[in-house]
Amino acid sequence: MAAERGSAFLLKIGSGGASPGFTTVAGLKTTQMSISGDAVAITNKGSGGWRELLSGAGVRSVSVAASGIFTGSSAELQVRSLALEGTIQDYELSFESGERMRGKFLVTRLEYAGDFNGERNYTLALESSGPVVPL
Repeated sequence: MAAERGSAFLLKIGSGGASPGFTTVAGLKTTQMSISGDAVAITNKGSGGWRELLSGAGVRSVSVAASGIFTGSSAELQVRSLALEGTIQDYELSFESGERMRGKFLVTRLEYAGDFNGERNYTLALESSGPVVPL
């Protein structure tokens, strides 16, 4: 597997509707994704003292964190609106290799910060709602 540039790891927001178009959320300098799942233990007397887990069980989720410079793009304004409304929206993660992942996410945190004579920064966190699928 070849190394990939971090600048090619993009967060895109859906336009809404049945077959949404996706727009890159501008200004992002860092993007992070984590996939987690809860294990369901099925250990019993016959396990020989070793923990056993049930494959495919438990709750899986994807978390996305990103931060960058506020540019006032329409995608950034859409994210802010969704955060204020508490509305779930389609998002897409794309990578330099061409791999993409798509799913519904809720904005769970949106923070703005800025210094006098400096740029306005923002940080956001998204949590998946439902399956996140590779395309």
